[in-house]
Amino acid sequence: MRSTQLTDERPWMRPWWQYSKGNGSVLFYIVSVHLLALTGLILFPLPSWIVLTVALAVASMGGVGITVCYHRCMAHRSLRLNPVVENILIFFAIFNASGEPMSWVANHRHHHAKADTEEDVSSPRQGGFWWAHIRWIYQWSGSDVRRWCPDMDKPRYRAWKRLLIPIIVLSSFSGLIFGWEAFFWFGAIRLVYVLHLQMVVNSLLHMTPGLPEGVDSSRNIWWVGPLQMGAWGENWHRNHHAEANAARFGRRWWQIDVGWYVICALKALRLASDVRAPREVLKKSAALDSTIRGQPAA
Repeated sequence: MRSTQLTDERPWMRPWWQYSKGNGSVLFYIVSVHLLALTGLILFPLPSWIVLTVALAVASMGGVGITVCYHRCMAHRSLRLNPVVENILIFFAIFNASGEPMSWVANHRHHHAKADTEEDVSSPRQGGFWWAHIRWIYQWSGSDVRRWCPDMDKPRYRAWKRLLIPIIVLSSFSGLIFGWEAFFWFGAIRLVYVLHLQMVVNSLLHMTPGLPEGVDSSRNIWWVGPLQMGAWGENWHRNHHAEANAARFGRRWWQIDVGWYVICALKALRLASDVRAPREVLKKSAALDSTIRGQPAA
């Protein structure tokens, strides 16, 4: 009894194959999609440029869905999206098998509130690299939606929970229309790639060595960005943790932030509003306004 209670409180102490209640299908999906991806790489190691281009384009759209819609818009409320744009981005995020929005946002807000503690959803400081990278997906019982995102407990978001499995099935098998090569590259290979490039934010980007207890472990790693394609900008994770409610993750001109560029384009088209800039940008803007008016900045 004591052992069971301990693994419930510290799920990273479970054997890697022991899923939490209700997550058996998640573990089955992870194992299956990896086996299919491996098979596809053996059979079709070099896809045609058309197949590869389409697979990367679809993966990038899902990346934009995660970084702009799930992360910046819904989890941190750093901008407001046009409802049509929001629903399109949710679809592509789920098409990348990134989960439905309510559970994603609940887990993410929980992570920020309890970062690097035993209550963190995916802390490598507590559970190690593989816990933070992938095990938490099927061994964590899930953060309470009613506690962490009551603002999203609405029919328009609950509907996506019912559509989750059909969309993932569509994502996994739609490539069959164009043949076996497309089946593997549009489906399992793409899904495994985006899974690991999304999860590296929880693992590698939270593994700053030598920090004392209680110090934020998040860090920026430049070379992760290009690999994330549409989610490029998530690699500036230290910047994000320093000011989580800002819509822009890049803080310097050379810190490429694709999500921010998409937000700027949507704002120009009046499809995004209430965009929160970082404090540094706001200070510079206030200083410029004061200079124009001939008054000292506050």
